[in-house]
Amino acid sequence: MNAEEGFVEYKQALDWLHGLLRFGQRPGLERMQWVLSELGNPERSVPFIHVAGTNGKGSTCAFLTQMLMEAGYSVGTFTSPYLIDFRERIRYNGSMIAEEDLLRLANEVRELVARCEAETEFGSPTEFEVITLIAILYFSRVARPAVVVWETGLGGRLDSTNVVIPLVSVITNIGLDHMNVLGDSLTDIAREKAGIIKPGVPVVTGERRPEVLAVFQEKASQTRSTLYCAGQHFSGEQTNEQLGEQQFTYRSMLRRREESYRLTMNGIHQTDNAAVALMTIDVLRNYFSFLLEEEEIYRGLQQTRWPGRLEVVSPRPLVILDGAHNQEGMEALAGSLDHLLPEGARLHLLFSGLADKPLSKMAETLGTLQSRISTLNLATFDFPRAADAEALHDAFCAGGWDREKLVNVPDWRAFLLSWMREKQSAKADDWLVVCGSLYFIAQVRAFFPTTTVEEAGE
Repeated sequence: MNAEEGFVEYKQALDWLHGLLRFGQRPGLERMQWVLSELGNPERSVPFIHVAGTNGKGSTCAFLTQMLMEAGYSVGTFTSPYLIDFRERIRYNGSMIAEEDLLRLANEVRELVARCEAETEFGSPTEFEVITLIAILYFSRVARPAVVVWETGLGGRLDSTNVVIPLVSVITNIGLDHMNVLGDSLTDIAREKAGIIKPGVPVVTGERRPEVLAVFQEKASQTRSTLYCAGQHFSGEQTNEQLGEQQFTYRSMLRRREESYRLTMNGIHQTDNAAVALMTIDVLRNYFSFLLEEEEIYRGLQQTRWPGRLEVVSPRPLVILDGAHNQEGMEALAGSLDHLLPEGARLHLLFSGLADKPLSKMAETLGTLQSRISTLNLATFDFPRAADAEALHDAFCAGGWDREKLVNVPDWRAFLLSWMREKQSAKADDWLVVCGSLYFIAQVRAFFPTTTVEEAGE
């Protein structure tokens, strides 16, 4: 294929996109701004809700999307990473972008990518920048949704999604992740995330720590933006939980009375994410004339699914998947399992992670459950950044784990096949939780026949 021809098939476009990974992560908005300017700034015609944070971004985006759709709004959603199909990242009313749309838009963007590399000092746009550009074109020209739920990739200030002026900015929380890019401390990372705060645009955050809130408040004061904080202006409080559902109450300064809601997703962190999403909806209703009835909000929350987050993929034997891929995620998983695991149940874990994550810290965090875990099975998986079994074993030993509980699994597929065969007739007192990298969870999820691409959402 020569430079003038363009791509004929979807797979060619996808291969080209993945080939851009060679440019790595290059934070900065110059390339995005140059290409968008050449396209006539299509991002200015789309209303966005911009969502940043270390953990909980995907779930918060899913809650927002579902509530708005229940109220009859057409909704675009841009998220990452994907679990099964690349097109999950760009959705309209829950459906993935069509292959022909992605092919056509990739051909259009490709010419501009080549020109940006040849005509400017900025170099070629990266893979994530090009995906972001395709999403903007899709939402502004093809799908034309009433609103787009727009998730950052990494950080905020220099993230390629930060070329939009949203209706509301959302920052779920701050954790110590991607420190090689975002900084060494919580306040450094908070400054990067606070970069999505725009002049006059209201901000909703699930953060409660004073040192992090001080960073957000400083930026909000500079931009004259109103900051709504969890625990001060709104709150969600879990009232009841069992596997597959939980109830919580929600209060907000923008509501007259407290309301109760039901989620089918587990974990106290999902109560927090749902409360952040609810406050964002409250801001949209109060200041932007969005119309959502209470029943639509209730239904939207109850119907939200977010694959790979405490997701039951087999009821018997019980197998749960969770993409706890950093220390905060591991903390949330440990807390949820401690809360949900019945007395006398035997807990088994299958873990795999990326070599560039703080594996020994994650192991240490999970150590609070050590007395309740029968075996911890460690496996590598087919991915360039995956840690090998030896590195995982060393990390768990360094994290204070008893060597007797650690089992190196040479082939995770063979392990799961034998587990499913052996435990098929077992009682419900054996729990297998598969956790770690979302890339690993994606591969495991595809192993189970119950899951579909269309329902899938580091």
